[in-house]
Amino acid sequence: MNDLKEISEIYRQEAEERLAEIEETVLEIEENPGDKEAVNRLFRAVHTIKGSGAMFGFTEIVDFTHHLETALDKVRNGTLPVTKELIDLILKSRDHINSILLFAETGDRFNEEAGNEIIARLNKLLPDERDDSPSYQSVDQPDARYAEEDMEMTYRIRFRPDHTLFSNGTDPALLFEELKALGECRVTPLIRDIPALDDLNPEYCYLSWDIILTARTGIDTIKDVFIFVEENCELEINVIDREDDFEEDRGIKKLGEILVERKDISIGEITETLNKQKKLGDLLVESELVDRQTIESALIEQRQIKNARDKRHEESKTSSIRVAADKLDTLVDLVGELVTIQARLSQFSLGQRNQDLLPVAEEVERLTSELRDNIMSIRMTPIGTTFSNFKRLVRDLSAELGKEIELVTEGAETELDKTVIERLGDPLMHLIRNSIDHGIESPEKRTEAGKPRKGTILLKAEHKGAYVVISIDDDGSGLKVEAIKAKAVEKGLISKDAEISDKETFNLIFAPGFSTAEVVSNVSGRGVGMDVVKKTIDSLRGSIEVNSTRGKGSTIRLKLPLTLAIINGLLVKIGKGYYVIPLAAVEECVELTKEIIEQSHGSSILNLRGEIVPYIRLRDCFGIKEDKPELEHIVITDVHDKRIGFVVDNVVGGHQTVIKSLGPAFKHMKNLSGATILGDGTVALIIDTNTLV
Repeated sequence: MNDLKEISEIYRQEAEERLAEIEETVLEIEENPGDKEAVNRLFRAVHTIKGSGAMFGFTEIVDFTHHLETALDKVRNGTLPVTKELIDLILKSRDHINSILLFAETGDRFNEEAGNEIIARLNKLLPDERDDSPSYQSVDQPDARYAEEDMEMTYRIRFRPDHTLFSNGTDPALLFEELKALGECRVTPLIRDIPALDDLNPEYCYLSWDIILTARTGIDTIKDVFIFVEENCELEINVIDREDDFEEDRGIKKLGEILVERKDISIGEITETLNKQKKLGDLLVESELVDRQTIESALIEQRQIKNARDKRHEESKTSSIRVAADKLDTLVDLVGELVTIQARLSQFSLGQRNQDLLPVAEEVERLTSELRDNIMSIRMTPIGTTFSNFKRLVRDLSAELGKEIELVTEGAETELDKTVIERLGDPLMHLIRNSIDHGIESPEKRTEAGKPRKGTILLKAEHKGAYVVISIDDDGSGLKVEAIKAKAVEKGLISKDAEISDKETFNLIFAPGFSTAEVVSNVSGRGVGMDVVKKTIDSLRGSIEVNSTRGKGSTIRLKLPLTLAIINGLLVKIGKGYYVIPLAAVEECVELTKEIIEQSHGSSILNLRGEIVPYIRLRDCFGIKEDKPELEHIVITDVHDKRIGFVVDNVVGGHQTVIKSLGPAFKHMKNLSGATILGDGTVALIIDTNTLV
């Protein structure tokens, strides 16, 4: 029973990946209806869901996807055009399949009426000549339409040039070099047409060639290699093996089957020859039914197909492995404990001054560091998957609001800790919805303002040191500064005569319940989105910044740490306690002397090489009453793109910090983001510089 549950879970995970691929591909097709490769990719994704569903007993999904597959096959054949209605139905079909998966997990019944309505609308779009037969090709009849850049195919190419090939200045060897550049290529020359020496014309080409090519390319690409000789040759290109066949676990064809398929010999001649109880190849050559080169070419085809399938089999075993997220989290926790023990070992070995123990401690430190970095890299996930989810949101919401909006993404390959990405989805969704609803104007208003009818939202991610910066830019109307101030006064957030900068005004939109929308809709207006965004970003130890220009648009920047599990920190001491400041925010450390304090005349200001840097006394923030040392230190940090100093008693040094939660009892502590355990077992608190400032 448990095995069946595990198998079903594997199917659900695979189906979720294919559904994400379907949504992304459908939106590509909507932008470029003539993209045949995208149509084929979409068909294969649906076919995979259907085929795997049949294997694991998801009959509802199989029955439903059959109708969707039929429609997509008509699109591939060119008999069904890509229209907005079809795109809408494919997206609704994707959502319906997802709902079936969700209901199957809970054991409830899904909405069959919704599925039947989608099927009925799909059937109305189909041409009259449709039938009820399955819409996909038999695996035994390879179709050139499957031959795309992302699928490995094995081709048999028979090239028989005209005798006048050389007189045209063509060198066949150059053609074969082009084929070898496409993939694994084996060329067999056939010499059976070479005449006796007396009849041979030295200017004629009597050779022909059998070529076996395994590559990730289409037939059209192969034909392009022979484009300049196609009128002076007999060219035959056949698909003899493809990546899909590997999934069917089909056997390798025997030599006789290959020769018959190539029409080099008949079944009757093979049967007669086999009765002589010798190797088929030798018998055929002895019987003069085929020559030795033809046999060798067939054997090469057999070996190359076998090698290609062996390679796919090996890749399927070793290229990747699916691991449950909770197992990975457990592994990270164990590595964190190992880092703590390693720090304790290093501290102990330094105290003992044992020359035999020190090298061991250093080696353990090196291995622990490598293990930590590798484990953290495993947790890193490209943010592109999250970005692609918003294309559907922009499409549907802009249509609902009667706007024309294009979502442009950059930096999809940027990697973030999977935990950060999982918690980032909702904040980004709120920000994009606000850009669509409040930012981008209607096509008519944009035209009046001299802007293109179609608005643009740019979603961009990039690495900056130990952080990832995600920005949401729109070319809409921008934020209304006066409207925000008026609403803030109405809610009592600021006084009526308060003078605040535009940047401070923009930050008011993150207050709970704050909204400038005049009408409450199902999109926005209740003020329950932006404060949630702020809280989530703060909980991720990140920061959020808003910039806007009236009439030109707005930019929201999120600055997030790469990981939440293990960070490099600067260990400092205040009184009897130890604290950690994230090293990614630290720029430098300077001494706070009595002369500096006297020069500031009591204000918390530091003149650092001509730049004025304000500083905060952590001793005062945390209510530490112990006597302070005569010489204090200031840790200069970069917070919200501003230089801020934090005054501490002593700077201990760098520390690999394993972040531990403070627990529910300390959930209201705003200036601390967690704790860590030092090598001697002492607890050090991690300072949240963003919140503290």
